Amino acid sequence: MKTYNKLVRDKIPNIIKNSGKDCDTVIAQGEEKKDFLEKKLTEEVNEYLQDKNLEELADVMEVLFGLAQNLGYSEEDLMKKRAEKKKERGGFKEGIILKKVY
Repeated sequence: MKTYNKLVRDKIPNIIKNSGKDCDTVIAQGEEKKDFLEKKLTEEVNEYLQDKNLEELADVMEVLFGLAQNLGYSEEDLMKKRAEKKKERGGFKEGIILKKVY
């Protein structure tokens, strides 16, 4: 038996059961859910930094959607805010490094 005590995607318990194994789960809510989401964000960002692939970026995005939902916002709200900020301030495509302001 292996102990994880970490946030997993919603379908993971069924995937485990379909593989012939069993698992114990609990549902986090409120502050506890936020804490687990923040830990998961760190985990997924670290995995991206190690592997640098699209799959890990998608995992980071999914955790961000979970954090937004936990704050009472939808995925659409988050994407709308992203678009607003991009329109107002731009994105990060050009790689501009600000060195000094005079």
